[in-house]
Amino acid sequence: MNSSLPIDDHNAALYTVGQVASMLGVQPAYLRRLDTEEVVQPARSTGGQRRYSRVEIGQVERATALTAEGLTLAGIRRLLLLEAEVAELQRLLTLERAKTRGSRT
Repeated sequence: MNSSLPIDDHNAALYTVGQVASMLGVQPAYLRRLDTEEVVQPARSTGGQRRYSRVEIGQVERATALTAEGLTLAGIRRLLLLEAEVAELQRLLTLERAKTRGSRT
């Protein structure tokens, strides 16, 4: 089996608004609003239709849970941005630590 198929890529934009709405039990209008409010911005097909990856579907799930907890979409957008920044800083720190350990040997 070829592991380089698009379906195996968590970042491949394969799913339509209707498919994601059905999978997550949300309205298509909610998905469009998340895009408009820059909370989850999926890729676009050549025809301009939204296409979601599995990573973005996970972000929609997270946004839905945070909305249920009372956060606004602006608050969710900011939280997701900060989490992405922290993840990038952690990645850089791990790389720097590995370099430091490598230079000691």
